[in-house]
Amino acid sequence: MNPVNYLYLAALLFTIGAAGVLIRRNAIVVFMCIELMLNACNLAFVVFARMHGNLDGQIIAFFTMVVAAAEVVVGLAIIVSIFRTRHTASVDDASLMKL
Repeated sequence: MNPVNYLYLAALLFTIGAAGVLIRRNAIVVFMCIELMLNACNLAFVVFARMHGNLDGQIIAFFTMVVAAAEVVVGLAIIVSIFRTRHTASVDDASLMKL
């Protein structure tokens, strides 16, 4: 397959993730859309590394996956904490966390 097709796929995945972040109000769905956007960036990094014949993009994609894994742990802990106190996972209600 042509590497440009993979870049089109990465752009499509990033667009779907960005639309989900902008449109949806559920915190878990927004969180999953952010992960989709990170995976689209990883795909683009790997495709560009493959096109240029070096490993730099694959190394960056690996570190992005490590950061995404840490983000999952912290983000889900925050979402669960908000859900336990407010009994909702709406993004609009998260702004009410002021003391």
